[in-house]
Amino acid sequence: RFIAKPCAIHLGIQDSGPHRAQPNAILEKVFTAITKSPDGRRLEGLSKQLDWDVRKIQRWFRHRRNQDKPSTLRKFCESMWRLTFYFSIFLYGLRFLWTAPWFWDTRQCWHSYPFQPLTSRLYYYYILELAFYWSLMFSQFTDIKRKDFLIMFVHHLATIGLITFSYMNNMVRVGTLVLCLHDASDFLLEAAKLANYAKYQRLCDAFFMLFGVVFIVTRLGIYPFWILNTTLFESWELIGPYPSWWLFNGLLVTLQLLHIIWSYLIVRTAYKALVRGKVSKDDRSDVESSSEEEEGTCSSTKGALSTSSNGSNPSNGHVAAGQWAEE
Repeated sequence: RFIAKPCAIHLGIQDSGPHRAQPNAILEKVFTAITKSPDGRRLEGLSKQLDWDVRKIQRWFRHRRNQDKPSTLRKFCESMWRLTFYFSIFLYGLRFLWTAPWFWDTRQCWHSYPFQPLTSRLYYYYILELAFYWSLMFSQFTDIKRKDFLIMFVHHLATIGLITFSYMNNMVRVGTLVLCLHDASDFLLEAAKLANYAKYQRLCDAFFMLFGVVFIVTRLGIYPFWILNTTLFESWELIGPYPSWWLFNGLLVTLQLLHIIWSYLIVRTAYKALVRGKVSKDDRSDVESSSEEEEGTCSSTKGALSTSSNGSNPSNGHVAAGQWAEE
């Protein structure tokens, strides 16, 4: 309210939502009481009742669904808040871990386990992360529904379970490594969204390209060969397996499977951009398409980059800003 909104207004982002549907009592009643996506038979009936073309009625329902979506200004403020949190907590965790012995030698995570002291900095790091992921869990049901809703739901459950379980079992040392590693790429994604909302498309492309590289390196490289190596093999050697050890590693492996899925989506989007020259829809985009897209117009600003650059919807170096807005 006091920081993000003034920044958005300064960048020329207006508080205007999607195109609003034409007021119609009959269609509004169908939308609120029966269905938000009428089938062909119902569309034909409404067409005869209103003497409207079927295409016009379909467009009305699309506009009506889209008008409940948040404005660009609201999404800018939300992304700026997430960027602030992710970046701040990443710097805090990195500064804290830089002087921690287990950051440089992961075997230190299991020495003298479970009799390891819980410092105040480590405690607050855990509590802040846990509170934030609980907020994401609840807000997911009120945000725009996306295609990866189930994947994100499983991810939040696994993350909250890992944070809580590792805290209860005093596995906080390795837990801090997992948290810091995941925060390394998240703020880059939010930065790309902010650049897109502000129509700085080249900057958006650059941030997303960096996000993709960092995500794949950390989630498919460092995470399995550094984190899973110590939780699966070094811990087995130093403290041996026990019932909660299996559950803890089961959650960590679940996260790795999600990392593989998301990395596949990122690579597939980039592949489509290089082969086809354009990508019409992001793999994580909203279920609903915008009214502007339905009418076949392109209201977004495109930035020209080299063919090797990426974006949420890269297209040979051209990324439509509206697609980032949907993401």
